[in-house]
Amino acid sequence: MTELPAFVSAARHAVPLHPLSEDALPSWLTSQPPAVRSWVKSNGFEGTCGQHLLVPGRGGAPSLALCGMAASPAFWDFAALPSSLPRGTYRLEGSLEAGLVTKVVFGWALGGYAFTRYGKGKDETCARLVWPSGVDRSGILRTYGAVALVRDLINTPAADLGPAELAAEAKRVARAGGARCRVIVGDALLERNYPMIHAVGRASDRAPRLIDMRWGSARHPKVTIVGKGVCFDSGGLDLKPASGMALMKKDMGGAAAALGLAQMIMDAGLKVRLRVMIPAVENSVSGDSFRPGDVLTSRKGVTVEIGNTDAEGRLILADALAEADREKPELLFDFATLTGAARIALGPDLAALYTHDDGLARDLARFGASVSDPVWRMPLWRPYACMIRGRVADISNAGQDRMAGSITAALFLDRFVDHAGAWAHFDIYGWNRRSRPGRPEGGEAHAMRAVYALIADRYPAA
Repeated sequence: MTELPAFVSAARHAVPLHPLSEDALPSWLTSQPPAVRSWVKSNGFEGTCGQHLLVPGRGGAPSLALCGMAASPAFWDFAALPSSLPRGTYRLEGSLEAGLVTKVVFGWALGGYAFTRYGKGKDETCARLVWPSGVDRSGILRTYGAVALVRDLINTPAADLGPAELAAEAKRVARAGGARCRVIVGDALLERNYPMIHAVGRASDRAPRLIDMRWGSARHPKVTIVGKGVCFDSGGLDLKPASGMALMKKDMGGAAAALGLAQMIMDAGLKVRLRVMIPAVENSVSGDSFRPGDVLTSRKGVTVEIGNTDAEGRLILADALAEADREKPELLFDFATLTGAARIALGPDLAALYTHDDGLARDLARFGASVSDPVWRMPLWRPYACMIRGRVADISNAGQDRMAGSITAALFLDRFVDHAGAWAHFDIYGWNRRSRPGRPEGGEAHAMRAVYALIADRYPAA
């Protein structure tokens, strides 16, 4: 993992940085000279989250810096510091517990992220932090690297990230982690019985494919991750309007999250037998497009009536999930930018979680809260299955109306999972609609860190 641009390993002259809450500030001030106390008071620094203050020393150069924080801070609280503090080098000061140091460092790291592929990058005058001693440097680099990977992939325009390019990126991740990766391309999908992946992607001149990565010892528990890789979604013959198509380069956000999670697992050496499956397609319009009213026979043998060609993500996921489920993994996860209905229900930041396993749901919610990567459980409400009943086939890929759209999409996927020990589906947004510290407008890795925290807890490295 490469070094982060907003960090230095050492510095002879670094400004001491004191993170302080409102409760801790009075006690800290009692140990300071009168001039410092007066400066802090006159500048209105109270230790509230988002505040920072430089205290001048001899000659006017800063002698120390203060940053406010909540009583129970999240790492996001520190993400503004690289851009809000004046240019220079800083080092953490004070008796800080290890968890707080990790939050400061990871927040600082995300505050330094920028998508720079096309030239517009982060201001190089941002403040830098000296790596603190005792911090889990490899863990921070691992997590930052995965988040940056996911964001970079989602931010890349579809012209430069089609199914072939996504497969190439998966192979790069596999090589770096010591995994095996094979890719089934074009008509070979029909020969290998992935008919719905082929049907969705066949209209594009960029051939559809299934990316299949394997890593780890056969002695370890099987964990399988499936990610939706629709590299661009026009809606197919049920064409999206321009406003609906504008962000569809992000429709491979589930695949990006799957690759980021796999990269973390392999880098940490977790004791799992990992499989990652990514159906990668472009949902285009041509004379070879699949049509509303068509009936597709899935890999599982379930027949699917096409109610809407813009509900294509669940089709490609279904074929991949059927194969993943066949191996009876102990844990099976899928990530997908699947429905607008989930965003109407939960907004852009909360990942919708579907699972039958109450214990898994509780653990995911707990770990998500602990790493500031929230998930929210939604119901797999069986009575709504009637909404996706096919008229001439076993099941329809679209509900009868706009109601419960995220639930019916999850129920559709549920039809293709029978044997996994536990399955969880994440309906994610994969995007920041507005820029906030550490979260610039653009691609985002929703739910990935929550799932990694759970897997690392259950199957830790030796």
